[in-house]
Amino acid sequence: MALRNIRIIGDECLTKTCKEVKEMTPRLKELVEDMFDTMYEADGVGLAAPQVGILKRIVVIDTTGEDPYVLINPRIVETSGEQTGQEGCLSVPGKCGIVTRPDYVKAIAYDIDMKPYTLEGTELLARAICHELEHLDGKLYVEKAEGGLMDAGTVQEQEEE
Repeated sequence: MALRNIRIIGDECLTKTCKEVKEMTPRLKELVEDMFDTMYEADGVGLAAPQVGILKRIVVIDTTGEDPYVLINPRIVETSGEQTGQEGCLSVPGKCGIVTRPDYVKAIAYDIDMKPYTLEGTELLARAICHELEHLDGKLYVEKAEGGLMDAGTVQEQEEE
């Protein structure tokens, strides 16, 4: 297991559409482990393969610290409701923005053993699923941020007042 370098906004890799995973290989399993290590080290709740320079449709998510998900070739098949809230990204360090997303998301994906499964989430998990899957199509949340980006420290100061 190793930490990978997280690509930062402006890196061309973050603007590309990722390729489907055809089969799970030992190398891809190692990538998934590295992605979890990298995400946890950076205090993130999700990480997509292009954020570490790999153009494959792979996402890892853990919004609770106790319930990690690996999503291979994920697709959102159902959404409902709406939530608007603060969002950040490991590829856009020190910044955040206000983004509106569905409050409920149902996605289908393959797990690390390439077995299909369904993942349903609300609130933060729904937000994370949407955010990470957009990375696989070369999109960043900054394109959806209402009113532009803010300094993450400024937002935290406002919340504490």
